[in-house]
Amino acid sequence: MTQPIPGGAAAPLHTYQEAVDWINGLIPFGIRPGLDRVKELMDRLGNPQRRLKFIHVAGTNGKGSTCAYLTSVLLECGYDVGTFTSPYITKFTNRFQYNGKDIEEETLLKLAGELKPHVEALAATETGSPTMFEVATALAILYYANVTYPDYVVWETGLGGRLDVTNIVTPIVSIITNIGHDHMDILGSSITEIAREKAGIIKPGVPVISAVTQPEAIQVIRETAESNRSTLYLYGEKFHMTPVAVKEDEQQFEFQGLFRSIGDLAITLNGEHQLLNAAVAVMTLEVLRQYYALIMEDDDLAGGLRKAAWPGRLEMVSREPRVLLDGAHNPEGAESLARSLTNTYTYDRLHLMMGMLENKNHRDALKHILPIVDTLIVTEPDFRKKMDAESLAELVRELAPNASFELIVQPDWQSALLQLQQLTESRDLAVVTGTLYLIADVRSRLLDNTDSEKGW
Repeated sequence: MTQPIPGGAAAPLHTYQEAVDWINGLIPFGIRPGLDRVKELMDRLGNPQRRLKFIHVAGTNGKGSTCAYLTSVLLECGYDVGTFTSPYITKFTNRFQYNGKDIEEETLLKLAGELKPHVEALAATETGSPTMFEVATALAILYYANVTYPDYVVWETGLGGRLDVTNIVTPIVSIITNIGHDHMDILGSSITEIAREKAGIIKPGVPVISAVTQPEAIQVIRETAESNRSTLYLYGEKFHMTPVAVKEDEQQFEFQGLFRSIGDLAITLNGEHQLLNAAVAVMTLEVLRQYYALIMEDDDLAGGLRKAAWPGRLEMVSREPRVLLDGAHNPEGAESLARSLTNTYTYDRLHLMMGMLENKNHRDALKHILPIVDTLIVTEPDFRKKMDAESLAELVRELAPNASFELIVQPDWQSALLQLQQLTESRDLAVVTGTLYLIADVRSRLLDNTDSEKGW
């Protein structure tokens, strides 16, 4: 039962934009890890999350791509699928998808209107106001539980796991893609600390699939799974993947799992790390097939993997000149990008444009990028937590005092993009990388010539 609202009605929301502005207006409350506020909010709404089957996905990198593979295959199998991801690339509605389509603006307005009085009632208590991400998560739960009724919800964590607001749910399966150095100001400075936060999504008796590689991270996840009596399916132990053929826009592989081996699989997402993400998705689907009566034909598995797309990750958005987007915003992402640029793409000269947020581990990210570029343009994303271009340039000069590449400092991202396009000749490759807030703006400009909403 939904609880009544004490103290009168809240001011109503009249338009989609008013609803988005109200939700984004909660951003000043910041990132406040902890589940107390969202638990109370769910109690007030009658705990609708208990009616849904969640596939909970955590990890430093690869979460979004893994969600894309899972969604695509489940849709190919004929299931109705909700997909909740963050941050969004083009529009606020991107984060709430049902069967591959964004929530309708009218539906978002209606659900925000339902939530607003509860949020304002909570704000007047000792618990305090729910944050923007908490309200967005609650809205997603209402959308899936009360409006669309999907068979499965692919559910991506926002930050970490243990205290992340998405951890309000009890899933049917949990995924931890990998562990790397990101959000260290909140999750901890060591791989062990970060792994402990990610492992917080493991629930009693719920199977967990992971491709974590570091011994200390594996130990944390293994111990957490054992203490919860959850079966751990670890890449390298319970399942493997063998690349068969790799070229731009197609990677073929074979999957070897605990239950069976599957050949003739292919993905169109680029980068060898995507093969690993795909293998994690296949193992997850195999667990669902084995224990949760998922009906999945081999043709549907192959078709779903091939059709999976994920914007802003090694995405070619222009052919003349060639412009590639990749949201590599941490050291592991930059390492994967550098490897892909070296192994997958051919070009005469590489021109790279980068914009970052101020709270990231840029030194280690740059170490992977600087050795391979001919031109580096540093710029600034249009976002409140941006790192200024000159500070990023100083770091570049410090790391590469005798650089063989040209360094250009252009704080205005639109001017930087124009320079990048002008520099890139027919046999060259242009890359835009860094924070997804920059990727969102560049993608909207090159594909639609419009401004993106972008954000958390």
